[in-house]
Amino acid sequence: MNTDIQLTREVEAIQIPSGDTITLPAGTRVIITQSLGGSYTVATDHGLARISAKNSDALGLEKKDASEGPSATPLTGEDLEKAVWEALKTVYDPEIPVNIVDLGLVYDCTITKEEENTVILVKMTLTAPGCGMGPTIAADAQGKIMGIPGVNDARVEIVWDPPWNQGMISEVGRMQLGMV
Repeated sequence: MNTDIQLTREVEAIQIPSGDTITLPAGTRVIITQSLGGSYTVATDHGLARISAKNSDALGLEKKDASEGPSATPLTGEDLEKAVWEALKTVYDPEIPVNIVDLGLVYDCTITKEEENTVILVKMTLTAPGCGMGPTIAADAQGKIMGIPGVNDARVEIVWDPPWNQGMISEVGRMQLGMV
């Protein structure tokens, strides 16, 4: 993609690989290096960052109409679980063009109630223990889950047991990576 753009306004982003929230000032020159899962990975003079689709207008791109997103009616039961898995399928490692579900990185997704709040607990791993992208990917997953109507909290935990291996990649993921 590698599109050179000047930000039209101040925008919140996720610093890669730390996962910290940062603010990029209006006028900052960025290069879009990847656009997957509704977010944009951009290179700045200070490193890589991820900008969400809701802020695409700052990149000079058409902002998605809110009516295109999920309804505001809180989801429950199977509908909520399905929405969580669909949201996780929009999360990508900035270096691999396959979502974290099809990469086999998500080990568990549990929906719980804490008092009146619906809480989503996700356990996931990374392709390698030394991967510095963990905080960024976890923050992206948490943000996508928090955008689902009816979710009050989301917690994404990085785990290492069992260790990830290529056999965990789905058939869809294998096809996307040219492994079939």
